[in-house]
Amino acid sequence: MQANALLQDKAIDYAHDFHAYSQGVAQRMIAVLNRTDARLTAQLAEALMQIDAQTFTVERLEVLLASVKALNVQAYNAVMAELPPNMRDLARVETANNVAQLRAAVPGEIALRFPIAGVSAEQVYATALSRPFQGRLLKDWAANVEQSRMTLIRNTVRAGFVEGRTTADIIKRVRGSKALNFRDGVLQRGRSELAAVVQTALSHTAQTARQASYKANADLVKALSWVSTLDTKTSPMCRVRDGLRYTADTHKPIGHAIPWGGGPGALHFNCRSVSVPVLKSWKELGINADEISPGTRASMDGQVPAEQTYAEWFAKQSAGRQDEILGPARAALYRGGKVSFGQMYSPNGRFLTLDQLAKKVGA
Repeated sequence: MQANALLQDKAIDYAHDFHAYSQGVAQRMIAVLNRTDARLTAQLAEALMQIDAQTFTVERLEVLLASVKALNVQAYNAVMAELPPNMRDLARVETANNVAQLRAAVPGEIALRFPIAGVSAEQVYATALSRPFQGRLLKDWAANVEQSRMTLIRNTVRAGFVEGRTTADIIKRVRGSKALNFRDGVLQRGRSELAAVVQTALSHTAQTARQASYKANADLVKALSWVSTLDTKTSPMCRVRDGLRYTADTHKPIGHAIPWGGGPGALHFNCRSVSVPVLKSWKELGINADEISPGTRASMDGQVPAEQTYAEWFAKQSAGRQDEILGPARAALYRGGKVSFGQMYSPNGRFLTLDQLAKKVGA
């Protein structure tokens, strides 16, 4: 298989696993946060019992919310203590994976002349912590999301007093209702913001590892190709960059004018795009044709694979992988020829429910 095509195929496959992994880490972080919700709302209720509409002032509210604020800080400290170890573990996995993918793609005859270089996982981890993502360092994002949730709580309480709401109603607006699993309260926004920061921090770590690997193997890598996850959640920013190439060192556009921005995985919050190295051809490596086998020449021809849609990639996956992505029922319809990948979406790009899909194909 052509080396660049193999690297692209592996990158798309790995991106799916990485997205599932980062979602799992985010859910664990949210679970840590959720464990303080009952205590936080109990303290909030106790504070509100000491104030009424007649004696309400912003200054008095701030004093009464001091214990709530302290507990909120404590909750986020516990959450953010969990994230760096996950980033360190990810750095180890990413550095090993990058080397493995390059070694799998580069023919032995080439690797003998240009050995695949590894990078330090600890250095990647340290670099990820020292470089900002989405404009802030990780430690600053930790403070930002903590302050954001406290601001939401404070504003909800203020609005409640202004509107003449009861303490019970204000508490419900903060935490949400049990019937809806507390997802209708303002604390839900805090969960969403935390998930975005966690997943983006992990993507930032992964991209830092990739960049370190590309730099360590600069004699083999001539460019980077932007590969976006192609589904209904793909952002417009990533859709327009999918398949575009950039220089490996300075990330200058090649054959287009669209800037690199933060790069794949860091262009925006929850970015799921990845960068894929484009290897030099045997000629660009300064190797004569008679020095390597025809198979190696074919593999290392330097060509970038034709743009592959997500549907084309999906069609080549195993039944187990298809079941994992679509669910067994949808995947069975797909493999049975009753529905194409594109027919699983509505005309406006929405993923059909299983019932809608069944009606559409008469299953």
